[in-house]
Amino acid sequence: MTSRVRHCARLGIVALGICCIVAGIYLFRNWIDMFTRMRGKEMALSPTSRSYEGWKVSPLPLNFDVYIFNWTNPEYFYIGSGQKPRFEQLGPYRFREKPDKVDIKWHNQNYSVSFRKKSFFYFDEEGSNGSLSDVITSVNTIAHAGARHASESFFGNIMLNGVNSAYSQRISITTTAEEFLFKGFEHPFISIGNVLSPSMVPFKRVGYQYPRNGSAEFDGDINMFTGADDIAKMGQIHTWNNMTHTGAFEGACGQVMGSMGEFFPPNLKPKDTVYMYMPKMCRAVPLDYTETVTVHGVTAYKFSGTDHALDNGTVYPETKCFCEEGDCQPIGVINIRKCAQNSSVFMSYPHFYKADPSYLEAIEGLSPDQSKHEFFMTLEPNAGVPMDVGGGFQANYLMEPIPGISLFRNVPRVMLPMMWCEERVRVTEDIAADIALVPLIVLLGQIVTGILLAGGLICTCWYPTRQVTQLCHGDPKAKAMALRPLAAFGGVGASALNSSAANAGGATAAAATAPGTLLRTTHERIGVRLLDYRRDSGLHEDQNSKENSPRERLITEPDSPDVIVR
Repeated sequence: MTSRVRHCARLGIVALGICCIVAGIYLFRNWIDMFTRMRGKEMALSPTSRSYEGWKVSPLPLNFDVYIFNWTNPEYFYIGSGQKPRFEQLGPYRFREKPDKVDIKWHNQNYSVSFRKKSFFYFDEEGSNGSLSDVITSVNTIAHAGARHASESFFGNIMLNGVNSAYSQRISITTTAEEFLFKGFEHPFISIGNVLSPSMVPFKRVGYQYPRNGSAEFDGDINMFTGADDIAKMGQIHTWNNMTHTGAFEGACGQVMGSMGEFFPPNLKPKDTVYMYMPKMCRAVPLDYTETVTVHGVTAYKFSGTDHALDNGTVYPETKCFCEEGDCQPIGVINIRKCAQNSSVFMSYPHFYKADPSYLEAIEGLSPDQSKHEFFMTLEPNAGVPMDVGGGFQANYLMEPIPGISLFRNVPRVMLPMMWCEERVRVTEDIAADIALVPLIVLLGQIVTGILLAGGLICTCWYPTRQVTQLCHGDPKAKAMALRPLAAFGGVGASALNSSAANAGGATAAAATAPGTLLRTTHERIGVRLLDYRRDSGLHEDQNSKENSPRERLITEPDSPDVIVR
């Protein structure tokens, strides 16, 4: 191989190394985004996409658990009784949920889809702790809400006092668990409202989950993005009932945003906050990162409901808009009156978990526990896919005195718990194995990036490193030739020094006539001590040398190849 060919080969290797480094840096900065776009083309929601069937009908069994608080001493609920309202939790009443998406319409102009959720609930007696025939006592929210509206006028007070007396209304109401939940129960005030104002009272029964079972209207009309143009938008809600703002809260607090629970943004970081939209709360609930966990061997981020979700400006100033008309309750509850037929309904975590202690101090029978009452969403961070979901929210009623209404004139102002429900879903090992492919591909991309960078550095630095190595292990003549430019540079510097000294005059003028003369002012003989190397064995000890150091010899011969004489 000729020297020209070898030279071209060396340049080619260096050029290859530079290309590898550039490619490695590009992948380091863009690999995750590239993979996200590739995955988005396959996973974006459409009638033919892989994600469609699992989105339309959940492949996982869904258990819907409901807990109802039985009020055991309503007869002592008046000012001065000396007793706190006492409650006992009944349940869970477990239902198997069969959800479906109906009335699906695709909107290609903004890459979104509209749909309604329709679910059927079947009572699971074996998984329940109780029967639907259980008799339960709770707060009479209908009578109290009617009293609040009627008390706005003198004649309303008179009429409502008469109706309460005629229908034997009390502060509490007692019926079965079945009627409190999906079946609903009849109430005389509802019947009167159907006649006097059917637009304001469009239903004939009332219940905590009525008329959710089999209804496509309960959660409203939902429009969300499919992710066809941007996978980060997939599953994010666009409008609810054709509104981008609910009107239930002012400013950003009433903004329609967040996920419906099936898809979340990809490439999540611990500093991120994810949002889940709750139609029955007319708001998006923020979930903050709390810890990194493992689900079936897959690393996931746990996002939980913190005090951020139920704050009203006490801790986070941006949540001040959750105060209803300036009426700010202690932290831990959110007023959803405008989403609950203008009733004094407040939402909290179960058992007032993470709420102000005043709520628990006013009643008896509740005991918050993080392991039971935390609301969380565990997501695989690269794909943004839920892997473990748990927790729920509790519905409470703010009972307060109403002047002019004899039934409620002497009651204390207390937040009374009514019920709470939760859904716990955890992916199977098979689904987790499919989800694990996403972080695996991300890791493979990072490994390829590292290989490119390492290989590029090796190729780029190989030839210069080889030359330096040859120099260090070369013969003295080669080293002398390599050092000759340095010696020449030293000679030029000495000449410049001599010229400067000659111009200055004085005793040093004679010594500056030549570089050798300048050096001889210190030593009579000048030599350069060089270590005598052998190319194969390192240092060589000259046995005939009479110098003090056996590893060095003074080279003074002017014709020596290791001496540079100026």
